[in-house]
Amino acid sequence: MNFPSELKYTKDHEWVKIEGNEAYIGITDFAQRELGDIVYIDINTVGDEVGKDDVFGTVEAVKTVSDLFMPVTATVLETNAALNDNPELVNSDPYGQGWMVKVTLSNPADVDGLLDADAYKALVGA
Repeated sequence: MNFPSELKYTKDHEWVKIEGNEAYIGITDFAQRELGDIVYIDINTVGDEVGKDDVFGTVEAVKTVSDLFMPVTATVLETNAALNDNPELVNSDPYGQGWMVKVTLSNPADVDGLLDADAYKALVGA
């Protein structure tokens, strides 16, 4: 499994890539493996401020539907339009083309509470 060191992680298996006051968010390699083949992403929170740990959408796999939890309080700027036609990008490239939302951080200090790659690896037993 892949755990890029430049990303931050949550106990709910989301990753966060911080770029100044903005961030990209997706699900981890571990999460997509656990879910299996992803067939649909449902995110309808564009323009909304979503609180830390609140649901910002769902990911649907062949066998299950799973909530997506916002790792930091943020306003959703955009969703990854490529996932509309190719949700399997989350399986094939979870940290790249499989990103889910781009957000503006409401409280940059929220990032301090996230896990680094080593702590996330320990959490999932990798």
